[in-house]
Amino acid sequence: MTAASKTATTPATACEAFAVTVASRADQRALRSADGSVDWSWAEYAERACAAGGGLAGLGVGRGDTVALWLTNRPEFHVADVGAMLLGAAPFSVYPTFTVEQAEHVIGDAGARVLVTEPAFLERALAVRDSGRTAVETVVLVDGSHPEAIAWQELLDLASEPLELGAAASHAQPDDLVTLIYTSGTTGPPKGVQLTHRNVTSLCSAIRDHAGFPEGLRAVSYLPMAHIAERICTHYEPMLLGWEVTTCPDPRAVAEVLPRVRPGFFFSPPRLWEKMRAAVLAGLERERDEERRVGAEQAIDAAVAKVRLEQAGEPVPDELAAQVAGAEAAFAELRERLGLDQVQVAIVGAAPCPPEVIEFFHAIGVPLGEVYGMSETTGVQTMNPPDAIRIGTVGTSLPGVETRLSDEGEILMRGPNVMAGYRNLPSKTAEVIDSDGWLHSGDIGEFDEGGYLRIIDRIKELIISAAGKNMSPANIEAKLKTSSELIGLACAVGDGRPYNVALITLDPDALAAFATANGIEEASVEALTTHQAVRGEVERGVERANEQLARVEQIKRFTILPVEWQPGDELTPTMKLKRKPIADKFAAEIDALYAG
Repeated sequence: MTAASKTATTPATACEAFAVTVASRADQRALRSADGSVDWSWAEYAERACAAGGGLAGLGVGRGDTVALWLTNRPEFHVADVGAMLLGAAPFSVYPTFTVEQAEHVIGDAGARVLVTEPAFLERALAVRDSGRTAVETVVLVDGSHPEAIAWQELLDLASEPLELGAAASHAQPDDLVTLIYTSGTTGPPKGVQLTHRNVTSLCSAIRDHAGFPEGLRAVSYLPMAHIAERICTHYEPMLLGWEVTTCPDPRAVAEVLPRVRPGFFFSPPRLWEKMRAAVLAGLERERDEERRVGAEQAIDAAVAKVRLEQAGEPVPDELAAQVAGAEAAFAELRERLGLDQVQVAIVGAAPCPPEVIEFFHAIGVPLGEVYGMSETTGVQTMNPPDAIRIGTVGTSLPGVETRLSDEGEILMRGPNVMAGYRNLPSKTAEVIDSDGWLHSGDIGEFDEGGYLRIIDRIKELIISAAGKNMSPANIEAKLKTSSELIGLACAVGDGRPYNVALITLDPDALAAFATANGIEEASVEALTTHQAVRGEVERGVERANEQLARVEQIKRFTILPVEWQPGDELTPTMKLKRKPIADKFAAEIDALYAG
């Protein structure tokens, strides 16, 4: 394994990056499935991609077209995507959770005539095709067969001859579309972000140089490929650096896959990092050997204290340093158990992450750093360098891009990673990209003295109380989530109201552990939600959170909902809160918190 050179070249297109890596790493592993049923070298990956491209050409797909992929994280996704890309088409992904109507919107907007899917989504895919509201003519089915679809092997056999990789790659141009990313819909119907080869290759190269990404790392692909961060991390970046990708089709199983893969790179939104931390702390609470439990808790507390001193630039007392060093063997065992013992670069992004969560992973030896970006900036704009992470910030600007603040504090971004525009929405494009090329993020930020960016909040999501006080709901929610292991998610409410309240959902794993530890026999989440001991623990957590908040920010009342929020009505696919749908769905609960 070698570190990428700071002077390494930037491929002109993703096709070129793929072809170069295939030529240099033909016999090395490129793709494998989590269950071990698929294990392909780069040469085998390329052979299948060229066959898929030839098959898509046989269906009439050509330069400038789009191809819809409604697939989980599986090796065939990469094959279909690259096959379409080599034709000069723009493949794009549909979120697994989408309804027929949601899929119709994005597929219709993209104008795709071919839709590649798998059995789990076939019924919805055929409904999209048959609705008459999209251009879809052909559905290709990966796995199995169906009379209304073309089987995957049939697609591969359609080509009179496979594409020739070198020739196909040479036809791609930097300003050709490489994919469409549909926004998660927090501010209205999803918009199609048009990303070019230049966007992707410039960003991947900038991340490589900024983070010192080595070649040949192992990575796990488990988030929807409709999310640009996952595409960059486990699809495009591996093309550039020859990474080995293991696909995990069920995001809920990723914690089981990590110890088997032991990746060198791992990215996740905050929720998984929060759950891993909560699982470790809950495990300590269940430890019956009091001496062992107390020792582990003290070791973690000492390591966190050391991290905080280092982050503040203050000296670490010798006694504290020795205590943490003495716990390294235990931390190493913990990292191995989590599957993070070989991680060189660990990233959290897509939503705000509580600093306490990042401190915890630093304490046990995992160099977790936040990044910031948008679909419109190809996923990343700023990033914490792995060897110079500042907790509480989202890092510094990547090489070759510009980041500044408007007079109002809004984050503005410019560079080769900024999208070509929204598909079919020139007026919306003009609203976010000004005449000087600056993309207006809608986020409020500030820079520290070292040029590290700190996100304050989204302009449209600020809570403005009845007294006119501006507050960050994300900050309030972060304090709540880290104040008690039982609190899974929280939504702060208070815009135009006299005080703030919160809707709280419980973490099912922590809830089960709490019930066992406290001898509570009720098994259902609904019953546990109303249990006096559970309510008391959450109440103490809210009190702890309030101690860290200004008086006007504090949560005066809260309710515990007997549900677990999932991507759909309450959360975007990237686990951001959908505040308006939440407010509408739980209006009665919110009104009750303000009653009287």
